[in-house]
Amino acid sequence: MTTQTRHIVSLEAPPRWAVVLPFYNEENYLTDTLRSLCEQSQCPAQIILVDNASTDNSANLARTIMGKYPHINAVFLSEPRPGKVNALQSGLIAVKTEFTATCDADTYYPPHYLALAQSLFDKSPVASSVMAIDIYNDVQAMRAKIKRLKTWLISRVLPRQCHTGGFGQMFRTKGLRQCGGFNTKVWPYVLEDHEVAHRILKLGTSVYHRDLWCRPSERRTNGASVNWHLPEQILYHLTPWAFKDWFFYSFLARKFQNRRLDNSKLRERSWV
Repeated sequence: MTTQTRHIVSLEAPPRWAVVLPFYNEENYLTDTLRSLCEQSQCPAQIILVDNASTDNSANLARTIMGKYPHINAVFLSEPRPGKVNALQSGLIAVKTEFTATCDADTYYPPHYLALAQSLFDKSPVASSVMAIDIYNDVQAMRAKIKRLKTWLISRVLPRQCHTGGFGQMFRTKGLRQCGGFNTKVWPYVLEDHEVAHRILKLGTSVYHRDLWCRPSERRTNGASVNWHLPEQILYHLTPWAFKDWFFYSFLARKFQNRRLDNSKLRERSWV
């Protein structure tokens, strides 16, 4: 792994937010995503960009965009090991802030995203994570309103489960590291977002809010080849908390191993 960091000296309050953004061949989406993160009302102290062996112009584009926001400490990493888990693991090592947001390179984050998440953390000291709701329409569209309300209600009924993806997860950095962070030795498969959420739920609650949302690319709707099956999803929701370790590390791990769904499978994009 190679690293290049731009150091910024700040006289302001201690930094609270770092964004870890892994990417692999995302030159068509990276510009809008980075702009949305750099223009947050609660500006992140660090944006850690992890190039996971891209073969397009993503890495150069990332440097160009971040050059327009010199007040943000941009950290550029290169992770040659294929797979999002490896990229996230490298990124987490570089985090120097209280909170860590994992973001995806094809996702739009509204200006209030980090500010609202920070408020939710501050109001709930027992929260180990704050999660965003994914929408695929205008935020005021009826479908988006229903999705936000539905996910929030489900999170209240099933509070010890994950109801979002890696595009919208925020953690207390200390807790994320304490639970093992991102590590292929712990979980080498797809669905790493749900698995890490399971581990950090052992340290505290997970908070959702109807107004905390992000908008991933619509291409996400076609990812069945690297996802879990419906019976597995149902069993996840029905499995009591006391047996969740069994669900992930005995049941689901075996299923994914048989289907060869290691984390690098996320690079195989059916929408291309």
